[in-house]
Amino acid sequence: MLDSEKLMEAMGDLDEDTVKETLDNVMAEGGSEAQAALAACQKGMDIVGKRFEEGEYFVGDLIYAGELMTDSVEILKDALAGGTGDGQQKTKMLLCTVQADLHDIGKNIVKAMLEANGFDVLDLGIDVAPEKVVEAVKANNIKIVALSGVLTLAIDSMKKTIEALKAAGLDCKVIIGGAPVSEEAMKITGADEWAYSPQKTVDTCRKWAEE
Repeated sequence: MLDSEKLMEAMGDLDEDTVKETLDNVMAEGGSEAQAALAACQKGMDIVGKRFEEGEYFVGDLIYAGELMTDSVEILKDALAGGTGDGQQKTKMLLCTVQADLHDIGKNIVKAMLEANGFDVLDLGIDVAPEKVVEAVKANNIKIVALSGVLTLAIDSMKKTIEALKAAGLDCKVIIGGAPVSEEAMKITGADEWAYSPQKTVDTCRKWAEE
């Protein structure tokens, strides 16, 4: 019998042994509680995100949590694919580091956390030109775009990318994140929202996906 509370706390505490042992037991018992186990892991990832925001966890902890969540989904995937899910289609979204910026640690953490929360993330990588973003949004019918950057010049690239999306008449929500990003940067670039942490990105995209 799954103890969701215990699993959630173990994920929040980054207790890999307990998480994997619990999930192995879920599968050994037939996998009928796989969806509930996944939900408990996602709540645990919320705890990780909050602890990072409060300065209790660091970047390395976030990377580790993302890997643990990926492993958890891998353990449960046969049962999840077997129709024990809630039947909801994953929300597809696009993520990239903008043109002239080559940083991807933050982007990769956000990607892991978004995927852990049920998003189908199309990751275009680093140094992505505005026209490539427009092309991918059109081709994949993307409704949510997350732009990342660490350098100050990333703000200009974000602005150009958002202008290109609007010029193409594409109706999508855009969130920006990274070191130079602020409320002011959001206004300059024309983004719909900005994020000071991976958890804020996840919370915002979740809200948009439900609208």
